[in-house]
Amino acid sequence: MKTLLVKTHEAWLATLMAAFMSKTTENKRVLTEFSDILWRHFTWIEHDLIRREIDYDYHRENIPIKVERLKVMLADIIRRLNDLELLLVRCEDEALKERIRTDLEYMRYALGRLEDEEVTAFDMNRRYRNIELDREATDALTLFLFEESYKEYELIMIYNYLKAHSDDAFLNWIFQILIDESFFHLRSFGEMMAEMGILGVPRVIHESLYKVSDIEKFLLDGIEEEIAAKDQCKELSDAVASKSDELAKFFDFINYQENYHIELMREAVAHYRQKRAHG
Repeated sequence: MKTLLVKTHEAWLATLMAAFMSKTTENKRVLTEFSDILWRHFTWIEHDLIRREIDYDYHRENIPIKVERLKVMLADIIRRLNDLELLLVRCEDEALKERIRTDLEYMRYALGRLEDEEVTAFDMNRRYRNIELDREATDALTLFLFEESYKEYELIMIYNYLKAHSDDAFLNWIFQILIDESFFHLRSFGEMMAEMGILGVPRVIHESLYKVSDIEKFLLDGIEEEIAAKDQCKELSDAVASKSDELAKFFDFINYQENYHIELMREAVAHYRQKRAHG
């Protein structure tokens, strides 16, 4: 089951990256929906491991995605889904096994019917929607997207791990909001990276980041990181403001969203302290 978790993690990320690189409406829709299904599979398998008290981590192999045609990526995803079906034999939960098996069967069928397309997500053009940015603004945007796409992936995995190991309904409500927000940010940044020809898979995160021993310290550190992220968004907005009102407003929008994240984490800290005090 631990191997099934790892391989589902890899299939989810590969499918998500393929959704970013696709430029056709139908392909992007199907790949996005299937990545969502694979993410749900991942969380269900994780729950089964926890229920059976099997230790696990979020380590995975690197995922090569640099292709010139989408059909190459689709074939790779189908191969991954075939591997997952073979690994299902180790799943003892018959209902879960059957749900995943039938999902995989349909996904393989649907992926095999998608139209091929040229992929330009790796051509290093570094242009976004024909917006004219100078070298300094382009470099700032490039660096921001690489750093923040990794950070959002990291936050998804951290908050998911915390939620999976918590039975506190209030904290889990907050963790789920933060997971959903990070998914939105990751998808936004991933789409931008693909259009700019700089798409990349986030690097593997170390287990020390998500196996948190001091939740209060983690949340307090997270508040400081969100404040720093706000400053980065403001700096980026300022850097592109004279060239693109669209980009400036988008990064202001992301900046303002961080305010709610900070408030949610403050509420989580207060709740955690109160719960510990009544302990």
